[in-house]
Amino acid sequence: MFSYLSPEQRVRKDHPLRAVRVMTDEILERMSPLFDATYADGGRPSIPPEKLLRAQLLQMLYSVRSERLLMEEIDYSILYRWFVGLNLDDQVWDTTTFTKNRDRLLEAAVAKEFLVQVVERARAAGLTCDEHFTVDGTLLGAWASFKSFQPKDKQGAPPPDDRGNPTVDFRGEKRSNQTHESKTDPDALLARKSKGKESKLSYNPSLPVDNREGLIVNAELLQANGRADRDAGFGDAGAGSRR
Repeated sequence: MFSYLSPEQRVRKDHPLRAVRVMTDEILERMSPLFDATYADGGRPSIPPEKLLRAQLLQMLYSVRSERLLMEEIDYSILYRWFVGLNLDDQVWDTTTFTKNRDRLLEAAVAKEFLVQVVERARAAGLTCDEHFTVDGTLLGAWASFKSFQPKDKQGAPPPDDRGNPTVDFRGEKRSNQTHESKTDPDALLARKSKGKESKLSYNPSLPVDNREGLIVNAELLQANGRADRDAGFGDAGAGSRR
């Protein structure tokens, strides 16, 4: 004996994700021509972009710390499978395949277009105001080891004792973004939040937020060079505020 129920039947009608799913499906349908231009007809089968974007929404909404853990939770969670669009017997994607397809969406600016569509829907519903906003410019730690922050001109240096995790002696060495750079993430810069705080390899995300409803209306990831707000074009907004 066996019983088969679809994920649709197992998710309660008043679950908050149902409203998110309806809005997401409407936006993805409008973006269908963009998906057709991004993905080739031939080659190895890839993850449908609609399902990939839904999976990334789950990762953000539920603060899943890694894509590997996200794949595990989609595998055993009926709620996650329903939201992504997988049946109970569908195989979950390999983590490496998911990451590579995610990068393709980012390179094609598909994820940014999805955010634009969400903001447009909010504006049409009168949920945003262009008069007052706050730009959140906090520091975001880079995925680069501090050991990778090495002199730009390192000619004549002896080979490392361990290429995977070399021993580095920083004693007495002055480091700055002008003389050093990360060998694994050259775009990451050394920065600190305030005086007295330690410096870390970081980026500076700029998120303008509508003050009335608290909605993020744009998102950019910039270098932590102290000019992120101005580089993003928010520094001259007279009606806005910054923090």
